[in-house]
Order: sequence, then C-alpha cells, then structure tokens
Amino acid sequence: MRFRSASKADLPEIVRLLADDHLGGKRERYVDPLPAEYGIAFDGLQRIGAEVILALDDGDRIIGCLQLLVLPGLGSLGKPRAQIEAVRIESTLRGRGLGSQLISYAIDRAKQHGCKLVQLTSDNSRQGAHRLYERLGFKASHVGMKLALD
Repeated sequence: MRFRSASKADLPEIVRLLADDHLGGKRERYVDPLPAEYGIAFDGLQRIGAEVILALDDGDRIIGCLQLLVLPGLGSLGKPRAQIEAVRIESTLRGRGLGSQLISYAIDRAKQHGCKLVQLTSDNSRQGAHRLYERLGFKASHVGMKLALD
C-alpha cells in the first residue's frame, strides 16, 4: 500500500468510493461517463493547491481517499490550517486500520505545510468515523453548522 496525490484519471475510482456508503449513495453519481461536474471540481481543487491523498493497495485499485486543503488565515499569527474532507475507505476494507493510516498521513502532510492545526467535519450519522477521529486525538471542540443552498 502506498499514498499518493490523485490525478484526474483517478476520478472514477474516487467517485466510486464517495458513493460507497449510506450518505454518498444518495448524493453522488457514479456512472460511466462521470458527470462533468466532478472534473470541474477536481480542476478547481488543483487551482487552489488542494491535495487529494489516496491510499492504494498493491497498485491494482484505490481503496481509500480524502481531500486535504491547506487554508491560509490571519489568525494565529498567520499560520495556515488544514481541512480534511471526504474521507473514505472501501466498505469491504473498513475496520482494518487503513483509515488511521490515511488520516495520519494527511496529518504529516499538514505538518509539512506548516499548519497550526488540522480540522475536519463529519456527518452526525458517521459514528464509526467519529470514534476513529477521537482515537487519533481529534476533539469535538466547535459546533459546525451548514446551510444547504440547492
């Protein structure tokens, strides 16, 4: 298994993982061909310097992914922070420590970028993910809110 940044050619496998759970199955469209919006979004992430980090098995397929954004800010003496989003491990492989390895790798990448902290959001229904994040040292220190615009 190795970690690497995604290329646009990886989008079908990434979308497959995003759609592979009870929430993603309702909001993602894993079809062939993929909707153009995924490519547009990927290009946008590349323009702002986001990293999409992927966990791979022996090179056969992508088995996990997350989105890592380094966000500049004025607070904390201008130190950047990292935002982790869209964490997924293939459903048949969950519970084997791959999520811990993937998040730990992302934390190391955030440190390399000089980030002061790493933050993430997780849907309230993802209790297993919450336990993982807590085991890795994340604290539920803030209240997050969303406003759907579509």
